Formats: sequence, structure tokens, C-alpha cells
Amino acid sequence: MTLPRIVVVGGGAGGLELVTRLGRKLGKRQRAEIVLVDRNPTHIWKPLLHEVATGALDSGLDEISYQGHARAHGYQFQLGTLTHLDRDARTLTLAPVLDDDDQEILPARTVPYDELVLSLGSVSNDFGTPGVADHCHFLDSPRQAELFRQAMLNAFLRYNAPHEPSAKMVVGIVGAGATGVELAAELYGASQMLNSYGFTTLDSAHLEVHLIEAAPKVLPALPKRISDAVHDELERLGVRVHVDTRVTEVTDNAIVTADGERIDIDLGVWAAGIKAPALLSELGLSTERNHRLKVEATLQSLDDEHIFAFGDCASCPQADGSTVPPRAQAAHQQADRLYKNLLARLEDKPLKPFVFRDRGSLISLAHFDAIGSLMRGASARSLFIEGHLAKFFYASLYRMHQRAIHGVLKTGLMVIVDGLNRFLKPRLKLH
Repeated sequence: MTLPRIVVVGGGAGGLELVTRLGRKLGKRQRAEIVLVDRNPTHIWKPLLHEVATGALDSGLDEISYQGHARAHGYQFQLGTLTHLDRDARTLTLAPVLDDDDQEILPARTVPYDELVLSLGSVSNDFGTPGVADHCHFLDSPRQAELFRQAMLNAFLRYNAPHEPSAKMVVGIVGAGATGVELAAELYGASQMLNSYGFTTLDSAHLEVHLIEAAPKVLPALPKRISDAVHDELERLGVRVHVDTRVTEVTDNAIVTADGERIDIDLGVWAAGIKAPALLSELGLSTERNHRLKVEATLQSLDDEHIFAFGDCASCPQADGSTVPPRAQAAHQQADRLYKNLLARLEDKPLKPFVFRDRGSLISLAHFDAIGSLMRGASARSLFIEGHLAKFFYASLYRMHQRAIHGVLKTGLMVIVDGLNRFLKPRLKLH
């Protein structure tokens, strides 16, 4: 008897949590074949990429090998990039895998499926702004975060050479969402650490960070109380916050705004807006203008009951007419609902709709502070928190993700190892 095959494309936070649970429940018990497809061989939790970008987190210590994880949790892993979908044959095509010299390692392959889950996440949206693609760093992947970290270290090293006492290293960050805000704070933490290790003569007083946002406030998607508190803390650190400021062009050494202001920079980062990968609009499925797949409340595609989508790449309706926001907690909740719906589908039971429950929002400002709110159950009221309590809850978000993909025991051991590493290793990745 042929086992049903569930293929999940995209091993981000939600995708990896989903295949882990399906592998434990179905794969290990030979009730279904579970296959994960991803273009990268390893996973790292995307909300941590701003820490990878500054060296506050060593990706080599925290990344997870899909191949090793698959063997331990009952699913299969295939390295590759989705290029084509044949809904009639229920197959997807993966592009050849090439090495750094463009030599083929793996040929193009066809992967059959019975149920397909698309969890491709999102990428930054430059809105066609001239110069952004050529002159800005992005933080959509571990590779991009590492490229920024190397560029940052090189920029800091330049300040070991003789320079004017008033000289400053200038970083421009476009987009004051969570990524932009947290990166701005991390840069000040990194400058302090690099100076204390003697890596650079530059200290935080000689670092100038410009955070530029087109909306009237930082963190435009979050409540005003959180936005105002974060704004005040950023300015206390020294960040120059520009709100109601639209960027019209980026050059190799400057950011130009709509009012004609020119901000000279050493490094530029684009963290404004997101969109789903453009490939999704080429698969013959209904999408929005930003390429997000249109799905039913059950997370099934509007066009094909055998195709599901969730996370940032999916536009999922809610009863009040809104759509699920592209947030990590939403992907986590959707992975849980999709896991139950896929089990129900294999048993020919009805599928249930996904209902998003906002658990609040937390923003980490490096080691300086954390600010956020926690939702009080089903009530619309929230509890504002900051300081050590907020930092504890922020750290717990990552531990919850680790628990979902590793289990309680292994996560507990990781907490101990991470604690030891704080004493045994430099607090910043310096190479």
C-alpha cells in the first residue's frame, strides 16, 4: 500500500515546526511520507537575524541541519528551490543545485505529492525604489545577515586608522518595523562590545544610526504606547529617528528622501515592507499584488484543495474581514491548526478554520531594554511590560520555538549550554 505523501516547501519557523510534528506523528509510524523542501541546508529562526547581522548571535552555534533533524524526527529532507508546479500531475519541480563555481551538484528533480504545503515566508519589498537593490543590505536570510556583519566589521576596522576626532560611522536603516528597530539598538550594543575588545577605536559616541520610516511612527503596526516607548528609548541610545519620511533613492553612500534631504552613510539597510516571493504568482494559483497566496480560512488554496499555504506567504481571511498579520506568532499558530487539519484530511474528517489570537508584541533593544505588551486571554486589553520582565518573555519566544522542534529535554540542555557559552566565548562574534 502506497503511503500518502505530504510535501512542505519552506523550512522557516512554521514549516519546520509543522514537519517536525507530522514526522513524529505520521512519519515515524509509517502512516505517511513527510518531505521538507528548502533551498538552504540549515535553519535559523528568522526573528534572530538582526542578532546574526551584528554578531550578537553566532549562527554556527544556533543553526539546525535539516538533514540531521529530519532523521531524528521522522521526515525526509530535499535540498532545492521550487521552480514549477503541475497541479494535474501533483508534482513540483526543483531547480538544479549548483556549487560556488556554478557546477551542478544535484540535477533538476520532480517531487510528487498528495498534499502540498507552501511555507515560503517573505522577503523585503523595495517598492521599486532606485538604488536599493544595488546599494542596500537586506536581512531576509542568514547569508544576507552574514554579508552585512562582514561589511559592518570592515567599516568598524576602518576607524582603527587615524581619523578626525569628530568623525562618525553612519548607518542608515530604512524601515522602522521590528527588524529595523531591533537592528538599530543592536548596532549600539555591537559598537560597545567591539570597542571593549579592542577591535576598533570607535565607540558608541562615534556611531550615528539613522532610522527612517514613511509612517507617522516607529513600529506602525503596534499600539501607540509601545511605539512611543520604543521611540524614546531609541533616541536615548542616540538613534536619529525620522518618521513621516519617504525614501526616493539610495546611492552607494547616501539615502535621499522625498523632501530633498541627503543622508550620507557608510552602510545602508533596507527593512521597509515585505512581500511574498514572486515565484508564487507564477504557479497558477490566486495571489494578491504582493504575491501572497489567497487561501480559505482552513488554509487551503482557493484554487486547489490539495494545496495549503500559511505564514507570511499566505493571505488568510478572518471573520471580521481582516487578514492574518505576517508575524511569527501567526505562523506558529497556523502550523498548529494546519497540523490538525492535515491529520483530519487523512482521516476524511472536516477541516476547521484558523482563528488568529493576538498574544501581544515584544521588541528587544539589545541588552539595553525590552518593551512590549501581553494580551490578557480573550480580552482586548493588554498588559504593558518593559525591562527585565519583558526581556524574559522575549527570550522565551525562542525557547518555545526550540521546544516545538527539539522537545523539552533537548531545549533544556540548550539553555544550559547557551548559559555556559556566555562565560566561555566572547559576547560578540569577532571574525
